[in-house]
Amino acid sequence: MAALKGYGLCSMDSALQFPCPKRFNGYKRRSSKWVSPTAAVVPNFHLPMRSLEVKNRTNTDDIKALRVITAIKTPYLPDGRFDLEAYDDLVNIQIQNGAEGVIVGGTTGEGQLMSWDEHIMLIGHTVNCFGGSIKVIGNTGSNCTREAIHATEQGFAVGMHAALHINPYYGKTSIEGLIAHFQSVLHMGPTIIYNVPARTGQDIPPRVIFKLSQSPNLAGVKECVGNKRVEEYTENGVVVWSGNDDECHDSRWDYGATGVISVTSNLVPGLMRKLMFEGRNSSLNSKLLPLMSWLFHEPNPIGLNTALAQLGVSRPVFRLPCAPLPLSKRLEFVKLVKEIGREHFVGEKDVQALDDDDFILIARY
Repeated sequence: MAALKGYGLCSMDSALQFPCPKRFNGYKRRSSKWVSPTAAVVPNFHLPMRSLEVKNRTNTDDIKALRVITAIKTPYLPDGRFDLEAYDDLVNIQIQNGAEGVIVGGTTGEGQLMSWDEHIMLIGHTVNCFGGSIKVIGNTGSNCTREAIHATEQGFAVGMHAALHINPYYGKTSIEGLIAHFQSVLHMGPTIIYNVPARTGQDIPPRVIFKLSQSPNLAGVKECVGNKRVEEYTENGVVVWSGNDDECHDSRWDYGATGVISVTSNLVPGLMRKLMFEGRNSSLNSKLLPLMSWLFHEPNPIGLNTALAQLGVSRPVFRLPCAPLPLSKRLEFVKLVKEIGREHFVGEKDVQALDDDDFILIARY
């Protein structure tokens, strides 16, 4: 306490003392009482990075209408940098086969293995190259509200059409914290909220979504809990995309989902479009279920990265901790491609099992 002598102290109790503001910079002390942190929260108090021009902005209703959104894979060069040539080919294939949107830097795109500089660069690159042909939805969510705000400002500044936001994971929060977290970014533009408790460790309950749906910028929810939750939302006017490929057919045609945010569409975009646009098709759905099961044998995107390498669409390069599926699973994929038909899959090369030594695992990049 000797070091604070002469600064003036406001006694809160016998055990805790703070410097008194009456001695600093000429400010007068208002009260010696402690003020709740709630009173210090200033909503949307940040530097506006997004232009006020509205002519090029995407209307939330345009996002709500999308039925096939691909969670696009990020391919790599042997040194671990982005392979933008392969990436551009992947996005072009999506556009040619009827996908209407892409999620950039999501879990499938390994946003968790990117620096924020890489993340925003890839969003901007996708907008610049393809923004006129497909909706670009940037994954700018974070378990840190400050990071989510900053990344979303930057994402919209480089032109993304909408943002994808996950709830804070690992360091979980309360219901009030969830609402405050999402409200801190919702005002910036069209937003999809992503609920995947298997990854975050915390469900976003419907009462949070219903509260947030009061914002005109809430485009909808990517929901992974199941079709009963999908139905609860759609019956109350909330747009939903299935986040589970193996449930998306029934979500779309039996439970009112608008469409799917898909991993499988990286491989068979035309068939996934058919599944979402052309009515109930149990036969096609059954044909694709083994592929979907194979893709999620290990945590996504391990299966997808392995499959695209086997198809010759991307280099067999993995950023650790992702590692390729073993040879036995790769041989299963070769068989699946032949059963479904090579012509339905992306790329033009023959599918190969590849040797273990063909794969490059990058720890530092």
